[in-house]
Amino acid sequence: MGTVILQSVVSVDGFIADEKGDVGPLHEWYFSGDVPIVVGEGDEFDHSGSGSPFKVSRASADYVRSTWESIGTIVMGRNLFDQVNGWEGRPPAGDHVVVVSHRPKPEGWHPEASYHFVDDVTAAIEKAQELAGDRIVAVNAGDAGAQIFAAGLVDEVAMDVVPVVFGSGRRFFGAISEEHLLEDPHLVIQGERVLHLRFKVRR
Repeated sequence: MGTVILQSVVSVDGFIADEKGDVGPLHEWYFSGDVPIVVGEGDEFDHSGSGSPFKVSRASADYVRSTWESIGTIVMGRNLFDQVNGWEGRPPAGDHVVVVSHRPKPEGWHPEASYHFVDDVTAAIEKAQELAGDRIVAVNAGDAGAQIFAAGLVDEVAMDVVPVVFGSGRRFFGAISEEHLLEDPHLVIQGERVLHLRFKVRR
């Protein structure tokens, strides 16, 4: 089974968006560099909706590219799915998406896309790992991701920390209120306007 990683871009005070789901300046570093993110057959990623491909700093490029190439399945909550309309069936990385939701896939929504709606976090990770094989399962941080983390189903935590303070909003670790220990970061990369960190979850 592939590694399950809880991940997101996050403010220094631990928020992945404001109360309305607006990410503000958190994703600016994705478009402010001079290195396009190119994978596979040389196609540039362009899932931003802006008509522009992701272009990051040279310091971030290898990390972002290798991470996205290694993802097999993305796991996301229903709030994020509704907010971005499931990236119109074209996830930014990976071949499959599992949506944690008590509601089914919208009728007629991109039938060609490998999107699976599962109403239990344990079953969602099992399905995601089945689809991903040996590749990474990337769990979006937030409320659904926090439930998966609290259930002990996450192997690593990956944070792209941006130097901005939100003060309030949607938390990386959702409503978790109990202590969980991580190991020291095994990856630290300083990009431009972002710090990439990876931690293994202490068992």
